[in-house]
Amino acid sequence: MESTTKTKQDASLQNDIVIRRVFDLPVSKLWQAWTDPELFKEWWGPKGFTCPSSSMEARVGGKYLNCMRSPEGKDFWSTGTVKEFVPEKKLVITDSFADEKGNIKSAKEYGLPGDWPRELLITVTMEEADGAAKLKLVHEGIPEEMRDECIQGWNESLDKLEKNIK
Repeated sequence: MESTTKTKQDASLQNDIVIRRVFDLPVSKLWQAWTDPELFKEWWGPKGFTCPSSSMEARVGGKYLNCMRSPEGKDFWSTGTVKEFVPEKKLVITDSFADEKGNIKSAKEYGLPGDWPRELLITVTMEEADGAAKLKLVHEGIPEEMRDECIQGWNESLDKLEKNIK
C-alpha cells in the first residue's frame, strides 16, 4: 500500500509537524510497533540510525527512554511520560532530550540549533481502514530551523517501520 505524507502549516500549527501515513498492517500490529520496546527498536530513527536501547511503560503515567544512534556512533536519548493511552487508537507522550539515565538535557547539549522547548508533545492516532492502518502523527514544538530535518527524520523512521514490521 502506498504511503502518503502531508505537512500542515497554518498560524496555529507553525511549530507542529503533522504526518499522515497508511500502512499495509492491521492497527494492532502498528500499535505494537509504537508500544513494544523490542519492535520499536526495529524502526526508530532515520535512515542509517539504529535504536540500541528502548524502554516503555505502556500505560498512562508510564515513562519511556529511547536511544537513537547515528551512523557515526553518536547517541541521542529521549524520554517522556505517557499522557494518553487508548490501545490501538491514541498515544500521547511528552518528548524531551535526555541522557542515558533519563535526565532531561537541552537540545543545545546535543548541538542542535533553534529554540527548543524543554518538553515537546507527540500525539499518534490510528484507525483501521479496509485492513490497513491509518496513522496521524503530530509533533508539537519543533523549531523552524529543524522543521525540514525533523519531517525527513520522521518519514525515514516510518519508512523503516513499514519495511521492518510485518
